Amino acid sequence: MAEAALRLSGLVKRFGAHAAVDGIDLAVAPGEFVTLLGPSGCGKTTTLNLVAGFLSADAGHITLAGRHVEELPPFKRDLGMVFQDYALFPHLSVADNVGFGLKMRGVAAAESATRVREALSLVKLDGLETRKPLQLSGGQRQRVALARALVIRPAMLLLDEPLSNLDLKLREEMRIEISALQRRLKIATIFVTHDQSEALTMSDRIAVMRNGRIEQLGRPAEIYERPATRFVAGFIGSINMIGARIVGAPDGNGVARLETAAGPAHARLPAGAALGAQVTLTVRPERLKLGPPGGAPHAVNSWPATIERVIYLGARLELRLRLADGAVALAEAANDGATRWSEGQTTQAWFQPGDSWVIAEAADST
Repeated sequence: MAEAALRLSGLVKRFGAHAAVDGIDLAVAPGEFVTLLGPSGCGKTTTLNLVAGFLSADAGHITLAGRHVEELPPFKRDLGMVFQDYALFPHLSVADNVGFGLKMRGVAAAESATRVREALSLVKLDGLETRKPLQLSGGQRQRVALARALVIRPAMLLLDEPLSNLDLKLREEMRIEISALQRRLKIATIFVTHDQSEALTMSDRIAVMRNGRIEQLGRPAEIYERPATRFVAGFIGSINMIGARIVGAPDGNGVARLETAAGPAHARLPAGAALGAQVTLTVRPERLKLGPPGGAPHAVNSWPATIERVIYLGARLELRLRLADGAVALAEAANDGATRWSEGQTTQAWFQPGDSWVIAEAADST
């Protein structure tokens, strides 16, 4: 088995009595794109700064390709870093900004010029070598910062919320470009963001962080479809979370009967869930279907609901529902121009057992 590009073992960083990073274990494979995702203050940027060497750990180990680097300064860790604010020198040209790291490493001028041209070509900035950063758009400045990180040919790339200063359309374009470039170069990457869409579209794996710890680590589909905790379920996209109690033993397919205030339901149970346990039943809005009373297919979960609001979102509609117990639920429907939903309309909200997920935590747990 290949040595991990990065391995964090029991990593801890405290600021006074507060543990910003509280015992993180993480391994990143060669060529893998791993995102640290979480709300402000969860410890993701602190973790990145520990890897980069800008902060010193209070406990734990950091190894890069099997080499312990805890005592090494940043410039000896063989890492490329892209910052949120680009951190470009405004008085230097694009070429000089990109080549700055090579100059500091004593690379000969001829080789440096060649590598700068190659790096700028990688990020599609050919012909802009003589411009200054203030003569560039936000997206172009971000490409310069990326080229500067790549030109030194680092063993690993660290990206600290590099797209947060860009407008939505440009951010979406840069997601695709960075992801394609990372896969082309096969360079191990740690990406820090609080944007769930960035994490889901760019990552091989996502580490969802909370209070200095990794709450769940997995592939994007696993994080979205099978969240391990209520925090992960609520942080990643929109979701309906319904308190439930297990009232029936699982059948041969692992599907058990649940009791909820909105109505009975059937769903697959997580490992270790016991009869009578209080759990949380989750359904993503796009999996919650709407139909006329009695019109839902046989053997699915179906609850009466009233449409309280229809929100137009262009390609799709968001429908806010009131269930029988008074709880609010969300459903999404394609804006196909054929189906007309109206506020105050009574309908059935239904979903297949496989379109839901049960979390072992009860609805009132934190």
